[in-house]
Amino acid sequence: MNLATAEITTNSAEQTEQIAEQLGKRLRGGEVLELVSDLGGGKTTFVRGLVRGFGSTDHVSSPTFKLSNVYRADGLELYHFDFYRLGEAGIVADELVEIIGQANIITIVEWGGVVSDALPDERVTITLRPSGETERHLTVSLPDKLSYLVADIC
Repeated sequence: MNLATAEITTNSAEQTEQIAEQLGKRLRGGEVLELVSDLGGGKTTFVRGLVRGFGSTDHVSSPTFKLSNVYRADGLELYHFDFYRLGEAGIVADELVEIIGQANIITIVEWGGVVSDALPDERVTITLRPSGETERHLTVSLPDKLSYLVADIC
């Protein structure tokens, strides 16, 4: 499988959201995105932009304490998982396997190491690294078949 990589630097939380919003507008369903960052790295900010671009007006919050949030728009659902508090996947991995790849569901995963066996190889991995107080460096790795998500954004 060939992976493409895109590098993006944003200078503010608003710009990070705008990049995510552009990507969110291209979501078709069935995609799996893994967000990689330390605490405070901008994952929730990124998801806020994705959800807006996806077409949902739902309030976006971090699912750290309840493990997942679901946002809906135009017949699609976006599942946002945060596995930070899990030591092992348990039955959550089973739930993840059930929804991954469904044509009407987009799956976003934070702290995916605990469920790495359940994640498909053909996923988008977005690494967010702070490089200043408001600046973020985003590295997007994705298989060629998902390159439509970042075309003309980077």
